[in-house]
This record gives sequence, C-alpha cells and structure tokens, in this order.
Amino acid sequence: MPTVELTKDNFAETLKDNDLVLIDFWAEWCGPCRQFAPVFEQSSEKHADVVHAKVDTEDQRELAFEFEIRSIPTLMVVRDRTVIYNEAGALPAEALESLITQARELDMDEVRAKIAEQQAAAGDGEGPAAQE
Repeated sequence: MPTVELTKDNFAETLKDNDLVLIDFWAEWCGPCRQFAPVFEQSSEKHADVVHAKVDTEDQRELAFEFEIRSIPTLMVVRDRTVIYNEAGALPAEALESLITQARELDMDEVRAKIAEQQAAAGDGEGPAAQE
C-alpha cells in the first residue's frame, strides 16, 4: 500500500479507521528524513496491512505542534488509536521491521491497563492515546 499523506483534515479518520498506523513526521529540507524515506516506502510496499503515513511538518505545523514534534524525522506508531511508540531519528530497515513485528505482537489490553494505572497514579485522566 502506498504511503498516505496525513493532514489535520484526515488525521483523526485515518487513526480511527485503521488498527496499525506508522507515521513519519518529516520535512523536505531534512537530510535524515530524505534518507529514511526509501526505507519507509519499502516497508509500506511490504506491509500492505499497515498504514504508512507521512506528515510534512512544514505544511502541517498544527499536527507537529499537537504531537510536540521537536526533532525530525520522528516515527510514531499508533495501534488501536493508542500511541505505542514515538521516537525521533531515522531507523534502518531491520529496526523498522522489528518495530512493526513488536507493534503487532503487543497485548493491547495490557497496554490499556498500564495507561489506566499511570493515569490513576497521576490523577489527571489524560494519557498518550490519540483521542479522536
């Protein structure tokens, strides 16, 4: 499946309609972003069941701000509308493959329970879930 361009208009719907979404926050001027792009594209061709999406941080500043993107490239993995990975830096192909495998194997009931525990301990009711 080819990569999808995410904007503020289709972001929430994309996360709602898909179980596993990899999001590459990037910019045209960013050298490491350009180096990571082919790895991300190859992964999208290999994993048709995983949405590979890109957010141009120059064009979609609101999304970059909302997700507190401070460095690019930043890769975010969202499973069942919950952010399970959010790290800056380009990954080699093998590491991206491993990340996808780990994301698929994750017990989301356990993840949600841990998030609920952390929220209760913090007493704020907010968490890393992508709520929309």
